[in-house]
Amino acid sequence: MMQAAVITAYGAADGLTLQQRPIPTLKSNEVLIRVHAAGINRPDIFQRKGKYPAPNGVVQDIPGLEVAGIVVGCGEQVTRWAPGDRICALLAGGGYAEYVAVDASHCLPIPDNLDFVEAACLPETAFTVWHNVFQRGELKRGETLLVHGGSGGIGTTAIQLAKAMGAQVYATAGSREKCKFCERLGAVACLNYQEENFAHRLAGKQIDVILDSIGAPYFEQHIALLANEGRLVFINAVGGRLAELDMMALMQRRLTLTGSTLRGRSAAFKGDLCGDVEHYVWPLVKKGALRPVIHEVFPLAQASLAHERMESGNFIGKLVLAV
Repeated sequence: MMQAAVITAYGAADGLTLQQRPIPTLKSNEVLIRVHAAGINRPDIFQRKGKYPAPNGVVQDIPGLEVAGIVVGCGEQVTRWAPGDRICALLAGGGYAEYVAVDASHCLPIPDNLDFVEAACLPETAFTVWHNVFQRGELKRGETLLVHGGSGGIGTTAIQLAKAMGAQVYATAGSREKCKFCERLGAVACLNYQEENFAHRLAGKQIDVILDSIGAPYFEQHIALLANEGRLVFINAVGGRLAELDMMALMQRRLTLTGSTLRGRSAAFKGDLCGDVEHYVWPLVKKGALRPVIHEVFPLAQASLAHERMESGNFIGKLVLAV
């Protein structure tokens, strides 16, 4: 048996409680990880509230999309990993637990310069940013990226990766402290959306790629900000899902509207994406150009407190569970 932070009731954070659960059974293509740390992400909050169920075949009441730990078992088809290996992994769920079974192709070796807590912060954010900003958004050296929520897990990763790849980055955040942090991290400027209109400040900057988690309230402003051939990439729509589009502007300026969700994608897609992240992103991690930003670490038994912290917005970077 193992301990896990389980959703016992949808809604408030106190519905997330510690329980005993069976250790997962391995499939032939999986590794069993003894979890040392698990990253906390916004989708975990949505799942706890009953608004973002896990895909079919994935444990429904244990959140957690990324972990770091040690391999303790391997399915018969697994060739790369062996017991004792230090790895981090992207999951579709189940990370808030002492053990988790995961497709071996969704795992990455932990670089020597990272501990388990730092490594647990990378899979969800690195996979999301690489796919959306660099694959779908096709951000190139010398281009300009705008990222909202620059002080969060996705934002801090996007700023560092885009800067390392030779792009110019603008960001938004909700306080002066957060904005200053984003600028120290590499943003040319970070705009406090509580005090000013980001679109007015950036007018005329010709933004090539926008990474948008807000949705409808910013849609028209984003269309106006984009340069010709610009790309608007959606990874969430927390402010609303429906907006009006001037299709003539889309055609005349040759804009691209795209977006994605990661959790429900196929195992093969995630395996291919994992390979790309290891090839393009992991060298930057190893040399320190991309470093996880840790705000606070909670014990597994305090997963509910960690969720309350995330919902408060009073943090910079990532929140982590130490298992």
